[in-house]
Amino acid sequence: MELRYFNRETSWLEFNLRVLEEAMDTGHPLLERVKFLSIFYSNLDEFVMIRVSGLSEQAEAGGGEMSKDGLSARQQISIIRDRMVELEQLAWGVYHEDLVPALKREGVVIAAYQDLSEVQKGCLARYFETTIYPVLTPLAVDPGHPFPRISNLSLSLAVVIRDPDGLERFARVKVPPVLPRFVLIPAGRSGKNGAAMPDTYVLLEEVVAAHLQSLFRGMEVESSFAFRVVRDADIEIREDEAGDLLQSVERSIKRRRFGSVITLHVASDMPPHIRTLLVQNLQIEASAVYDAHGPLGLSDLMMFHDLPRPELKDPPFQPYLPVEVRGEADLFERIRQRDILLHHPFDSFKPVVDLVQLASRDPDVLAIKQTIYRVGQDSPIIEALLDAAAAGKQVSVVVELKARFDEQHNIEWARVLEKAGAHVVYGDIELKTHCKVLLIVRKDPDGIRRYVHMGTGNYNDKTAKVYTDLGLLTCHPGIGEDVSALFNSLTGYSVNTGYRELLVSPGGIRDGILARIDREIEHAKAGRDARLIFKVNAITDSISADALYAASEAGVQIDLIARTSCCVRPGVPGLSENIRVRSIVGRFLEHHRIYYFQNGGDEEVWLGSADLMGRNLDKRVEILFRIEDDEQRRWLAHEMLPVYLRDTRRARAQRPDGRYERILPHEGEEPLDAQLWFLEHAAERSANANPEVRL
Repeated sequence: MELRYFNRETSWLEFNLRVLEEAMDTGHPLLERVKFLSIFYSNLDEFVMIRVSGLSEQAEAGGGEMSKDGLSARQQISIIRDRMVELEQLAWGVYHEDLVPALKREGVVIAAYQDLSEVQKGCLARYFETTIYPVLTPLAVDPGHPFPRISNLSLSLAVVIRDPDGLERFARVKVPPVLPRFVLIPAGRSGKNGAAMPDTYVLLEEVVAAHLQSLFRGMEVESSFAFRVVRDADIEIREDEAGDLLQSVERSIKRRRFGSVITLHVASDMPPHIRTLLVQNLQIEASAVYDAHGPLGLSDLMMFHDLPRPELKDPPFQPYLPVEVRGEADLFERIRQRDILLHHPFDSFKPVVDLVQLASRDPDVLAIKQTIYRVGQDSPIIEALLDAAAAGKQVSVVVELKARFDEQHNIEWARVLEKAGAHVVYGDIELKTHCKVLLIVRKDPDGIRRYVHMGTGNYNDKTAKVYTDLGLLTCHPGIGEDVSALFNSLTGYSVNTGYRELLVSPGGIRDGILARIDREIEHAKAGRDARLIFKVNAITDSISADALYAASEAGVQIDLIARTSCCVRPGVPGLSENIRVRSIVGRFLEHHRIYYFQNGGDEEVWLGSADLMGRNLDKRVEILFRIEDDEQRRWLAHEMLPVYLRDTRRARAQRPDGRYERILPHEGEEPLDAQLWFLEHAAERSANANPEVRL
């Protein structure tokens, strides 16, 4: 019997292959390709730290639950290992054979230490003495010196030393992460003929390895080999341990650096006895060791994207201010006139920031309530909330302390907000507060009115420039009442299941989507056109997948646009022949969640923060909100989504066997890049406005 679902983990690895393919795509400017290779490696680290670590825990505990495609944790780990080896081999080939030569042709040379001129080596020797040497700490390993604790994602050298008595010794030298991974030798004149040389970069670990003798005086350094550890970085807090959630998260962050080792990458020429020493001391199985055929941890390549070489990057663009938010009237008046839909990054995020800033100083604003998941550093929104609290307004902020890898930032913001007098709530111990909601209560001339912003993305002005997201500004009374009820449930003990305008998880989003899928099935059975279009980050919920299969069998036409994992198997006769799955990876990270229901012609479009994943539907506080404005709904349903479905440049279609293939234009057609289309049409949608002042 053919399996009904694709495996979540292997499906995600195929997504990361699509990222790697962007690094291989010569249609991108060179430094954008370098950026994609960096993202590939960064993604892989997070995948191991979170997903593979979870499977490892299940395997060690005796197996855990079988995956939806019938695999045990150990079977999944084995499949993941084989695929990771294949992908990393491909990635090192892209680095060595493609990007490094291409960079050299553009005057950016990444060289091996042994290939440098004597002048260049002398330059690095001075850099080593003045900058690298003072921060190095060699650690011996012998009966008097226990094996050192190796922190997560740290790059190290395993050094083999011969003492004066001829005995072999072992030491570990950590490559300092506080220094640039690629060391610059500035352009100058070098070589025997005094030829001009371009900027040259050398890996920091190679510079350290070349000067190890200065760390082990009186000894003979025989060899050194790079290795890198990736540990379990997932934070789990049991309710019975969390008397104080903030303190519990802080303790967990500290433990993250030294969680269980999940993978160990070693230089491919590392001798067996050194490998054995590492395996034994790190307490891992031999299967957790990966041979490296290139530099380790190449997420550091991102530093090259910061080079001042605009000709090697995507052309810059300026987000536009929609016509609805321009003019002399303030934002409150604009929102009273009409709901405002923002499409980031093509539309500026500035109106959202402006709204919070305006509310912070408006004497008629009585209260501001907001959820915070990821805001980043130097957040203008946090600054505005601090100003509001200082002005005596009622400021309530739900800060999600368990936002993965942003926990420390959020703890710091929470303390700053509390110190300023804001009411800070840390959310539920068992549920992440993932919804993106802002509520402003204002005393207008005609009475108290609630102004609301809801979005698909975080309140982060930096990521709003590189993530595709949608946001709605509204003062719809029913939405305002629902959002007030939502905040009451988040900050107090209110239990509300009677939302009228919003779908709220846990519970409400799943029920709402399943009910609307069933409604689409009834339309199909009655002979009416029936269609679903879902655009999300991921689809891994089997209950939702089964509902989509049932809809397909009833004749509903279904298009799924899922950036990362998708467990739905499309195009299978008798199961999913009316389902099409595609993924788009491009210049911007596709992040918005859009749910379209044809509904017999009475179309519905819902936006929100929730993917079709079990965690979003059952273990997070999420919302979906409906677009009520006819023109905005028409634009989403008949312009925006169709552009994504016509993409023949960045889109790949998922096949019934799980492979993804590029969708190519028909003969004679120009390829369509959806993201480029939105860039080109941003001004048109903004009524040919001038772009915003640079943020």
